[in-house]
Amino acid sequence: MSTPATAPIAANPAATPAGNPARKKALTALTIVVLLGLAYGGFEYFGARHSEETDNAYVQGNVIQITPQVGGTVTAILADDTDFVKAGQPVVKLDPADAKVALDQAEANLAQAVRQVRTLYANNGTLSAQVTVRESDIARAQTDIARATDDLNRRQALAGNGAVSKEELNHAKSQLTSAQNALAAAQAGVAAAREQLSSNQTLTEGTSIDSHPSVVAASAKVREAFLALHRAELPAPVDGYVAKRTVQLGQRVAAGAPLMAIIPLNQLWVDANFKEVQLRNIRIGQPVKLTADLYGKKMEYKGTVSGLGVGTGAAFSLLPAQNATGNWIKVVQRVPVRVALDAEQLAQNPLRVGLSMEATVDVTDQSGKSLADAPRTASVTQTDVYTVLDQQANDEVRKVIAANLGRGAKTNVHAAAKTGNGV
Repeated sequence: MSTPATAPIAANPAATPAGNPARKKALTALTIVVLLGLAYGGFEYFGARHSEETDNAYVQGNVIQITPQVGGTVTAILADDTDFVKAGQPVVKLDPADAKVALDQAEANLAQAVRQVRTLYANNGTLSAQVTVRESDIARAQTDIARATDDLNRRQALAGNGAVSKEELNHAKSQLTSAQNALAAAQAGVAAAREQLSSNQTLTEGTSIDSHPSVVAASAKVREAFLALHRAELPAPVDGYVAKRTVQLGQRVAAGAPLMAIIPLNQLWVDANFKEVQLRNIRIGQPVKLTADLYGKKMEYKGTVSGLGVGTGAAFSLLPAQNATGNWIKVVQRVPVRVALDAEQLAQNPLRVGLSMEATVDVTDQSGKSLADAPRTASVTQTDVYTVLDQQANDEVRKVIAANLGRGAKTNVHAAAKTGNGV
């Protein structure tokens, strides 16, 4: 009996085993990791390796301390914290009473010195006239000697004939001796008068009244007192905002004591502290992009690397690290890099000292230097506030001298200084 052929089993889709889902997920994750790695590598090769960035960056600026140059009692405070002040604007006033008394005394001494020097120049003329008078005494004595000599000669010729008595002859001899003594006295008087004139001319020769040593010394005292008086009013050296006011009304302050600070917000920069391994490609002049936590990512500042610090922060700390110990752990150090800010952006979006910043340096251009190789040719910052005060002191001295010169004295004195004669 024949066995029927077995029919082929029909394919059943429902009976086909499904793929391994765990394996599929692993392959997908691996693919994503590879793609991310390739993306990161490409970013590092094409982008990140051309920049260095840090969030250890802070805004810095000049904190200008207002300190008195003279001691005194505070009588007025004209600016407070957060106030804006202009250069030259007074911010604190001290009691000027003592300085005013000292200035009055110094001006009186200068006036007296000018008048005394004028007397010296006038004495040149008086002593010169005395020399002339003494010289005329010599001429008169010489005339008297000639007359007495002639009288004596005539009487000696007549004495042999008995026409002239011995007494009259002796009288003629006495007159001659007296005339000779008068000539010697006149010559001594001329010598003394010339010595007095020379001595007085030594005090005035080669100078004018305003350049005489006595007047110059008295003028210096006036300048000193004038400066002390006007330094009782403390001006702001620059435009800026007041901060850290500690002075109080009625406080007795000493010279050099800090009273307040003024911060010019148009002179800010950023100190970005980069790790030492990031410095190998940073150069002066490279562009920097900065963002501040104050404004967020929407405001991006443009800066420029203006210099690299010559030491790490730890090297200049109050208590430097002592690494020559048995227990030592290497710590990556940071070096401050100064970044100059764009002045227009700083004016439109002002910053404050101490604010946090994020800095990204474009290190593509390696042509710059890591350290400056030339000294600065201009001052970092300066003020003319105190120069004006010195000019005012000189004007005050000239005013006092002019008030005590007398009419026409100055012109005559300059002429006398050239010739060495009196006024």
